[in-house]
Amino acid sequence: MANSINTNYGAAIALQNLNKTNASLETTQNRINTGMKVSSAKDNGAIFAIATTQRANMGAMDAVKNSLQRGQSIVDVALAAGDTATSALEEMKALAVNIASSTGDAQTAYLADYTVTNLTTNTSGGTYAIGFAAAPSADATLTAVNTGAITAANATVTNVDAAIKTVTTSLATLGTQSKSVGRQLTFVGKLQDATEAGIGNLVDADLAKESARLTALQSDPPWAVASWP
Repeated sequence: MANSINTNYGAAIALQNLNKTNASLETTQNRINTGMKVSSAKDNGAIFAIATTQRANMGAMDAVKNSLQRGQSIVDVALAAGDTATSALEEMKALAVNIASSTGDAQTAYLADYTVTNLTTNTSGGTYAIGFAAAPSADATLTAVNTGAITAANATVTNVDAAIKTVTTSLATLGTQSKSVGRQLTFVGKLQDATEAGIGNLVDADLAKESARLTALQSDPPWAVASWP
């Protein structure tokens, strides 16, 4: 290298090294502060784009998860209502059997209890539909059982049995749907965990490594300045 009174090549090289060290120091400090090695597009455009897309997918999965949770809540309420209806029908059946085996005042008392218990009296032909996204609806149609002067109690028991079958069939459908929604919730949860881990692998900084690098870089500037001629 030629000697020159106008250009100090040694100082220029030292300044370049100092600027490079300062830039690396700034990058390392930013990684430690944010915990991310790719926090913006200027760090790594391709990785940043992939991570942004995956974060958007995470948001979509949150919406799906919320929808499934609402659906599961609807099914749980329907199952609780069905259990209540089944209990009432079982009580009706017991009363109908008592009516068939009693006479006189006892039968009159059982008839009164039966009339009060009959949950289908005012809902003859009514259809109850429970439905939500990701699962078909379950319908149950109940027909009122005659609660007037019961002369054929055995037929009444048969009618109550039919109503119980209708309700329990719908409950079985709802139970299957509840399990299906539960499985889908589990799948979405695992998919979210995997996606989050993938994003972390792409953009998260190794803090132990960055801390060691910061310590090394902080010792460079004095040497760079000292090397100026």
